[in-house]
Amino acid sequence: MKFLTLTTSLSIIVSINALPTSFGFWKNWFNLGEELAQEVIMDDISDQFINNDENENNNNDNNLIIDGVIDETVYNSLPEIDTESLQSLINEKGLRSRAEDLFEIAQRSIGKYDHPTRVIGSPGHWGTIGYIISEIKKLKGYYNVKTQSFKALDGKVKSFSLLIDGVEPKSLSPFSLTPPTVDGKPAHGNLVLVDDFGCKPDNFPEFTKGNIVLIKRGECAFGDKSRNAGIAGALGAIIYDDEPVRGTLGNPTGKEVATVSVVKKDVEKYIEKLSKDPKYAFETTLYVDSYVKYIKTLNVIADSVFGDHDNIVSLGAHSDSVAEGPGINDDGSGTISLLEVAKHLTQFKLNNAVRFAWWAAEEEGLLGSTYYAEHLTAEENSKLRLFMDYDMMASPNYEYQVYDANNKDHPNGSGNLKDLYIDWYTSHGLNYTLTPFDGRSDYVGFIENGIPGGGIATGAEGVKDAKGQEKFGGKVGEWFDPCYHQLCDNLDNPDYEAWVINTKLIAHSVAVYAKSFEGFPKREPKKEVASASNSEKPNEFIYRGSKLIM
Repeated sequence: MKFLTLTTSLSIIVSINALPTSFGFWKNWFNLGEELAQEVIMDDISDQFINNDENENNNNDNNLIIDGVIDETVYNSLPEIDTESLQSLINEKGLRSRAEDLFEIAQRSIGKYDHPTRVIGSPGHWGTIGYIISEIKKLKGYYNVKTQSFKALDGKVKSFSLLIDGVEPKSLSPFSLTPPTVDGKPAHGNLVLVDDFGCKPDNFPEFTKGNIVLIKRGECAFGDKSRNAGIAGALGAIIYDDEPVRGTLGNPTGKEVATVSVVKKDVEKYIEKLSKDPKYAFETTLYVDSYVKYIKTLNVIADSVFGDHDNIVSLGAHSDSVAEGPGINDDGSGTISLLEVAKHLTQFKLNNAVRFAWWAAEEEGLLGSTYYAEHLTAEENSKLRLFMDYDMMASPNYEYQVYDANNKDHPNGSGNLKDLYIDWYTSHGLNYTLTPFDGRSDYVGFIENGIPGGGIATGAEGVKDAKGQEKFGGKVGEWFDPCYHQLCDNLDNPDYEAWVINTKLIAHSVAVYAKSFEGFPKREPKKEVASASNSEKPNEFIYRGSKLIM
């Protein structure tokens, strides 16, 4: 697969008051009904971006820019931003109505995926992008809206199997972004146990070539293990751990081999035998039918027209879901919370500008937010005073989780943001818990580029314990979101009490900083970021998105 350098070569600029006649399509769009507008936006964006995917050499990346045109006199007549007033406008009805919209949009993917989904590249995700744009454009020119196109990795494992000595491990699972077995055919060889963790080429025995390797998880990324296996001549790789592994190989280099995971107990007898007799012949057959490709997708960014643009309050949520389901909680809840806050913010006058962002391809490894943060100029970067991440606001077995950021290991101000969330929960008589600031969501690109960050969540596949039940209610021994990354993350999944509370907190975070950054640290030069584990690059997180990389 060829890697592409992205360059923006064309921008489409649209103003409500001054639409170029050559852009009659867009001029007509503003006169359409709401429902039709959403359809047309999706279709037009799809035409520009989806169809271009068929040609990998097409670098004509079109970005849509729509200028806000709110009348300054009207704006100046608005009351100054006030947190209690903004919070009072948040209600369940608004969230529920948008959830229904989003689920209907996810259903557009049924024809292609056989179920609702908003995974990048799907009709459901293009519909989500169109919906966000059209909803922001209803807000009377209060925001400038633009899109940012980029290419993201898309991969799918269609089928897979593994037989070791005639037995298929019950825990067998493929890695995301794994290549297929050679020529799409089953790979046959003996099972070879790899010394250490497979993080160095010399960990692989000299008789690796033409065989299938068994590697212990840890010390380095899954992709590194797979690449080293390929370099050593292996036909495939099996990575084992004490617990089930859900992982990704990350960006392909062309040297990776078909890679799957198993739980250690399923291969323990083979490990024991091969530890004593490395060349013992356990006949092994691995088969993976998969693809990995690049597709174009979009970030959507909305900036308030007014407010100090040298001191920007930025917040974001990811607009995509996994392929397995519609993602109404993950992260339809964050997407919708931002839309509701953006809508009600238009009733107020701001001191500092506010930037709402909806990132694409979070589920593929935080790609949209990272692309955005890494492509900011130094001047643009310096204007962002902080970034607030809102991912999964409504888990049914929720806990009120605050990212455990601090001002020592993370950009100065990250700890202040954590304190704002804690103070709000406690002032409302609500419990909270700190959750690791481990690189799991879209704050990563900002933290790594020196921008203070943080956020809140309600939990994903973590398991609630007795202490959590005592503080938040719910069910002990179950995931915070039992439908995490599944088809059942639908309209029945969100907990609306938690969702309303967290959306009010989002409104509070916006209102406080849109009014003043008094007491909030000024931006400082970039510092190294504390890693969640033993990364070889201490200034980078080693955990990306919802999928472990090591």
